[in-house]
Amino acid sequence: MKRKLLLIQGANMCYLGKRQPEIYGTTTAQELDAALQAHCRDIGVELEIFYTNHEGEAIDRIYRATGEGFDGLMMNPAGFQYCGFALRDCLMAVPLPYVEVHITKASITGGLNTVTAAAAKGYVCGFGIDSYFAGLDGMLRLLDRVNVATAAS
Repeated sequence: MKRKLLLIQGANMCYLGKRQPEIYGTTTAQELDAALQAHCRDIGVELEIFYTNHEGEAIDRIYRATGEGFDGLMMNPAGFQYCGFALRDCLMAVPLPYVEVHITKASITGGLNTVTAAAAKGYVCGFGIDSYFAGLDGMLRLLDRVNVATAAS
């Protein structure tokens, strides 16, 4: 069975590769998307990537995803992580397993604790764009464990 995952890229992620490359690297959003899509094709995963600079759009997309056959959700909430309580509440309300990813560690960017991580089954940060691949691997392992547990019931 082919897995179907949604990746939401939060505020300012569309400017990846241009915005503070000394912190976030030089890989552009388009390059990251292409690398993730190629990797997902290789491992038989369908990946949809959604960018938004508006928290409400992220919330709307997550709610829609619950009826569209997605198996899991990964997100880099970016700027939403600091005060995204409505986003956190949405993540806690939906049945989709959620993995949060960040390119940097919060201490590097002077960030506060992430409020959205409270809803996450897993959290990956500090590995640059490799955080996405680690998050994807973690999500797939999580889904495999859930399927094994469900089959055993």
